[in-house]
Amino acid sequence: MDIFPTQYSTLASGALNLRLQEAFGLKDTHCRLLIRNVSDAYVFGNEAAQYLFKIYRDAHRKPDEIRGEVQLLNALAAGGARVAQPVADRAGHYLQAFQAAEGIRYGVLFTWAPGEVVMAMDKTQLETVGREMARIHQISERIELDHHRSAYTPDTTIAEPLQRIEPAFKGLESAYAYLHQAGDEVYQQLSDMNTEAFSKGYCHYDFLPKNFHFTAAGAITFFDFDFAGKGLLANDIATFFNHFFLEVTAGRLTIPEAQEALAIFIAAYRRVKPLSDAEIQAIPALGFAFWTFYLGFQYDSYDDWSNFFFGPRFLRERTALIRKWMETAPALLP
Repeated sequence: MDIFPTQYSTLASGALNLRLQEAFGLKDTHCRLLIRNVSDAYVFGNEAAQYLFKIYRDAHRKPDEIRGEVQLLNALAAGGARVAQPVADRAGHYLQAFQAAEGIRYGVLFTWAPGEVVMAMDKTQLETVGREMARIHQISERIELDHHRSAYTPDTTIAEPLQRIEPAFKGLESAYAYLHQAGDEVYQQLSDMNTEAFSKGYCHYDFLPKNFHFTAAGAITFFDFDFAGKGLLANDIATFFNHFFLEVTAGRLTIPEAQEALAIFIAAYRRVKPLSDAEIQAIPALGFAFWTFYLGFQYDSYDDWSNFFFGPRFLRERTALIRKWMETAPALLP
């Protein structure tokens, strides 16, 4: 019997365990599905070491893009950045290929990021994030990858996503009208800025606490560089600001508390790498672009990943959140 056309399969943990044992020369390993999301992540390892194995969706990442992520992480690790590293198999290969129902899917094994997510960071942890983000940026602005990674520009983060998502706002025309008007204004603001003077390189573009772990001793490890691409490095600063915006919106922080935390983070960043006042003033605009980019990604990924939440209620709430960002973000600037 022919295999029925499939667009998103899930690889069986037991079979994957055996394949990875053979590829990496490990014994007595376990493997379990951790999350089925933008990509599928598995916990793999044995008593000696634990790893994270990520399987990419072909609709999301092509092999050349995955190789770009691997090359970036290897460059960051070689430069001393604290990142979860890709692991080569016994033959020296990073990409593992699997003939899934929908076609070939590729995976990469990563070292485990020890510790846990910390949402309410203390002064020392904020300084660590600022210092280590700056070190990542020092490395990423000096390299040029041999493989394709997305570019983050006003077109790719604002104009194009807003054009693509318009059909989803049928019946929500007033919400879309706000996004379109705000998008035009922010696009113009970014066009008017002297961004040629801004630092540029490969930014993480999802620099939220969910993507780095702290150990009890205070060591940090950054991971999930799936969206890393070329652009203004201030994009990562804006992403981190978004975390504090969400904490303020949820009532877990006051604006003065968020301002104090962000001032600590920025001061630590500046002790390692320059960050101009103009780059900081661009954060509200870059934060808006972050929200519209991911709204476009969620719309594009409706069939494979986002269909359990993407709908009219989500769009109304997300538009309200973006409006709140535009109102609140300037008050968070130090």
